[in-house]
Formats: sequence, structure tokens, C-alpha cells
Amino acid sequence: MTTVSRPNQDVIRPDKESAMLAEENPFEAMMSRFDYAAQRLSLDPGLYKVLRAPEKQIIVSVPILRDNGETDVYTGYRVLYNTSRGPAKGGIRFDTAVTLDEVKALAAWMTWKCAVVNIPFGGSKGGVVCDPFQLSNAELERITRRYTSAIIDTLGPDSDVPAPDINTNERVMAWIMDTYSMHKRHTVTAVVTGKPVEMGGSLGRREATGRGCMLVTREALKRLRMPVTGTRVVIQGFGNVGSVAAQLMENLGLVVVAVSDKSGGIYNLKGLKIRDVLQHSRQRRFLSDYKEADHITNDDLLTLDCEVLVPAAMENVITSQNAKDIKARIICEGANGPTTAGADKILEQNGVFVIPDILANAGGVTGSYFEWVQDRGGYFWDEDTVNQRLERIMVESFEEVASMAGRNGVNLRIGAYMLAIERVAAVHRLRGMYA
Repeated sequence: MTTVSRPNQDVIRPDKESAMLAEENPFEAMMSRFDYAAQRLSLDPGLYKVLRAPEKQIIVSVPILRDNGETDVYTGYRVLYNTSRGPAKGGIRFDTAVTLDEVKALAAWMTWKCAVVNIPFGGSKGGVVCDPFQLSNAELERITRRYTSAIIDTLGPDSDVPAPDINTNERVMAWIMDTYSMHKRHTVTAVVTGKPVEMGGSLGRREATGRGCMLVTREALKRLRMPVTGTRVVIQGFGNVGSVAAQLMENLGLVVVAVSDKSGGIYNLKGLKIRDVLQHSRQRRFLSDYKEADHITNDDLLTLDCEVLVPAAMENVITSQNAKDIKARIICEGANGPTTAGADKILEQNGVFVIPDILANAGGVTGSYFEWVQDRGGYFWDEDTVNQRLERIMVESFEEVASMAGRNGVNLRIGAYMLAIERVAAVHRLRGMYA
């Protein structure tokens, strides 16, 4: 093993370095919560082993011809974690940071998320290791279609249904649907969700994750007997989830005092005008040159004085290193895995009410379920119907998680895991084991 010196850096003791790496490993973070919830449920040892292991892990090479005539080869992943309750459901992301451990963790989270909101899906996730911002549209299409072809045996309305995720969108889903349909020799709209409305997408689907965050935040404020009007909100991440949540929370009467994207954050103590921020973001892409607010780093944004914090960007942004500085009373996890297991303990000790990701951002997969149902039935709902059904599921799920947590004397995260594991385990008991 080659040792590389790191000048001008503090030496990290091996035990401390290992602890930091373990905290940042998304699969181990997810499993630490799973283990505790399974223990509280007195889960059968055999079922524990089954539910702790992904069903299928796929690694593929994705060679494409670049626009300049050169050939590059990318790595793609697809993990199906558990399909006992129905077809696997999970997004596909294009990012340089994609790893197998991350994809496994996200697939597991999808399994528990679908169970928490009690929709008939299992969990999956996928990704391609690439920088989409360094690729042309034609190159992105080639990557998408080649990756789809490589995993096509697992895809299908009854087996595995992808959706958009980080750096993928409706256009990418259209390419996946078209590639799959060409192989099947007929149009199969239900193979993906998050498609354009013109080709079988659902009204309200794009806003569903952010809308779900708004709904569970509203329910948390009611539960904690906190006012809605005037409550200050900070949102890290101004993509699809964060921007929609910001707009809907402002409409509800909350005051959004800070938002951020990858270029940094903007802050106004009296509240941002979200419509203006959205317009700027659409026109200029990044918030770094927004003039109507003070600027702040993404790290400092997390510790601003506020009542509600919505981490809606990436994993592991709230850790044991900064959790003690969080001032928010409520954290609504718009992203998957934004809080590490080490941070959970500190937040609970400090009385922070955390709405966990597998509940908070489950509006997205619920909206995807609605799209899948509409595609399968060939009949499409109006947006009011979509939003009403989404609200009913999110509010009911919040109450079920809170009830499970209350009965067992645990926080909302462990309550959500217990509810999800109980539902998945119940199906495994009924189905038995094929031998």
C-alpha cells in the first residue's frame, strides 16, 4: 500500500479517521438505524438477515462515443434492495460522486420509504459515474441509452421502475422510456416515472417531493403547537425539491429567510421573495450573483437562527461535527440521508424534532406511484386530484409514524424505520421462503 504525505494538514489518528469514514458511509449510516429499529421490534433473526441484504447489485460498463470521436467508458450501478411488496422503485442519478455503497443505501431507503407511505413498491436506485455538466446533450443521451440497455433485463413496469434523481430529469426519463420501448417493440409508458406529461407523465409529479416536505412540516408545527405564520425557514438546496418547498412554504405563511445551491447561499432576515429568487435561478442558474440578499456559505447556512431547517441537497451535511450548532427546532429532511447517525444523537439530546427522510421526502415516490397507476390504467387525473391524494397519504403517514414513535418511546426516525420494517417483514412472513 502506498502512503501519500499530506503537508500542512493535521494528522488524523487511525481510530478517529475510521470513525469519520464510518459516519460518512451512507450504507452503514442507514444500517445503524435499521439495526436499532429491528432490535426494538424483536425482529426474527432469519428475517433480519434477509432484510439486511440487497437482492441484486448490478455494475455495468457504459462505453460511449464522444462528440470529438474519442471513446470513453463510464461505470453504472443499479441496486434492487427488496421487492417483496411490489416492483422496485428508485431514481437514477448522474454524478461523479456515485458509489456502490451510496446506491445500496439509497435503494434501502427507497424500500423503507415506500413501506412508510404504504404504497406497493419495493426499493431500488441507480447511477452513472459522470459529470453531466461536462457532457453535451448528445453525449448525455448516449450514456442514458447505453446504460438503459445494459440494465434492461431488470427494468419493467412489474419489476423495476426508475425515476429522476440528481442531475437527471424528464428528458432523461423520456430517453429511458424510448430505449426500453424500442427493445420491447411497443410503447411502455409505465417503465419510468417523472416523464413529460405529453408522454404519460403525471400532473403534480414534479412538485410532489417539495409539496410533501411542506405538508409534513405543517403537521410537525401543529404537533409542536408552533405557529405557521411568521415561522422562519432555511432551505439548503434550491433544486426541484428545495425550490418547490420554498414556494409552497411561503404560500402557507412561513418566512423563508435563506436558501442555497451548490454556488452558496443567500440570506435575508426579513424573508426572501421566493418568486424573484426562482426567476433569477431560471435565468442565471446559480444564486452566487443574486443581489437582493446577503451571501452565506452552505455550511454556515445550516446553523442560522430559524425554526425550520430543510436540508434538500445531498447526504451527510449534518454530522457530529456541526449538529451541536443547529439552532432549528424542526429539521425536515428533503434530501436522502442528510443527517448522519452520529448527528442524530446530538440533535435528539438538544430537543430537535427531526422529520426523517423516509417520511419527509416520500411525496416524490408517492407522486411516482400515482403516475405509474395512471399509466397502467390509461386514465389520467387532474392536478387537484393528485394533490388531494398526496396530502391524504402524507398526513396519514405522518400520524402513523408519530404514533409508532410514541408507543415505543423513540424519535420519529426510529419510529419510521420500525413502521417500515414491520410492514416489509409482515409480507415476507406471509410469502414464506422459496427454497
